[in-house]
Amino acid sequence: MFTKKKQPPIRTLIGEGTVIVGELRFTEGLRIDGEVQGDVIATEGSHSILVISEKARVIGRVKAGHVIINGSVEGPVQSDELLELQPKASIVGDVRYQSLEMHQGATINGELQPLKADEKAPLIKLATTNAGSTPTAAVG
Repeated sequence: MFTKKKQPPIRTLIGEGTVIVGELRFTEGLRIDGEVQGDVIATEGSHSILVISEKARVIGRVKAGHVIINGSVEGPVQSDELLELQPKASIVGDVRYQSLEMHQGATINGELQPLKADEKAPLIKLATTNAGSTPTAAVG
């Protein structure tokens, strides 16, 4: 009845304490626990997942299908499927998304723009971690 796309496997890990300088291209899945100084881009046409963990930092452009951020990104972010912003996510740069899930505590210093603005309204889901609290969103 309900079909959910199977997530691609995470085959590559940039470990904590590791610093990569330069563009990083990947297919399927990538998890970053360290630092990347350069663009992080999924190969075109691939169903991909990118996880930027709590201690991770990316200085550059980020582009993938499913993007999960709980660390720091300084640069534009584009998610062609789903962008999940966990409570400690911090983005300084413009964000383009197909669907967005944002937890309380995540911050964006930039412009939010849906990928297909001309179609129906994009899915935006505000998530909270406190029972009984009401999620709020500020635009502008």
